[in-house]
Amino acid sequence: MKFAMALTLAIPTAFFAEAGRTADAPVVVTSIKPVHSLVSAIMQGVGTPELIVDGAASPHTYNMKPSNARALQNAKVVFWVGPGLEAFLAKPLQAIGSDAVVAELDNAPGLTKLKFREGGAFEPHDDGDHEGDDQHDGDGHDHVHADADHDHGAFDTHLWLDPQNAKAMAAEITTTLVAADPANALTYQANAKLLDDRLDALDKEITAIVSPVKDKPFIVFHDAYQYFENRYHVRVAGSITVSPETVPGAERIAQIQKKVGELGATCVFAEPQFQPRLVDVVIEGTKAKAGVLDPEAATLDAGTDLYFNLMRGLANSMKDCLSRQS
Repeated sequence: MKFAMALTLAIPTAFFAEAGRTADAPVVVTSIKPVHSLVSAIMQGVGTPELIVDGAASPHTYNMKPSNARALQNAKVVFWVGPGLEAFLAKPLQAIGSDAVVAELDNAPGLTKLKFREGGAFEPHDDGDHEGDDQHDGDGHDHVHADADHDHGAFDTHLWLDPQNAKAMAAEITTTLVAADPANALTYQANAKLLDDRLDALDKEITAIVSPVKDKPFIVFHDAYQYFENRYHVRVAGSITVSPETVPGAERIAQIQKKVGELGATCVFAEPQFQPRLVDVVIEGTKAKAGVLDPEAATLDAGTDLYFNLMRGLANSMKDCLSRQS
């Protein structure tokens, strides 16, 4: 009898506590899965952010839905990387209510930013010359200062593929949420500390996974992996295309086939959303193996753990394919 009474009392209490958190939570909208994952981790116990680019969709080719527009209109806070990645969001974000906070995470303090690569095995970009915005790190990477004048064409926007950048983005997310919702500041800050520790542990884990194969060169579908490469010193030797919106021509395919031949046995990685049959064409007549990398988490379920599953998936896919090489 006492147990039944306690259970009866506990259920409404838990229910109303959960309902209170949901009612008090600000409406938060996120652009892509990796951002959604980081925001979800920081908002645990307060609320769940909404996601625009869900499922297997890509921000490179995404078209806004009416439900996305409604979510933006109701939002108190919006997190996105920036117009260099989610160009489809630039105009809708200009039209949302003036009381909404829009946090552009490519402006987060402490980010490492890398310029697009050009020439050779990487197609040239037409964004113009950005000399003066960068410094060379001695490993073939050009860095863009995070506090420099902002030029969305100057740098690669796949910033989250370095856990240290994810930490910088998480810090900006936390600052934004605390300012927008001070009543839940302690929860956001505690969650941010836990996330920071998890990201440090992930960083060490990935280093260990890719260490045995980090000197083996490979080709990727599009040039999205500079941050992973820069952090873990893996050898991306070229891309089939720089921008997945652009279908490579026969001459480009021939150049990459030649590159694969020059490298000897290697891997060529497709991506789930973009014409994986092109990889089969590239490796035809070579000793190269085909693999799949998913830098935007197209095949993963959205949620708090997605970022960690995404990064482990990249590391393990590289290790599995490159370990098969003679």
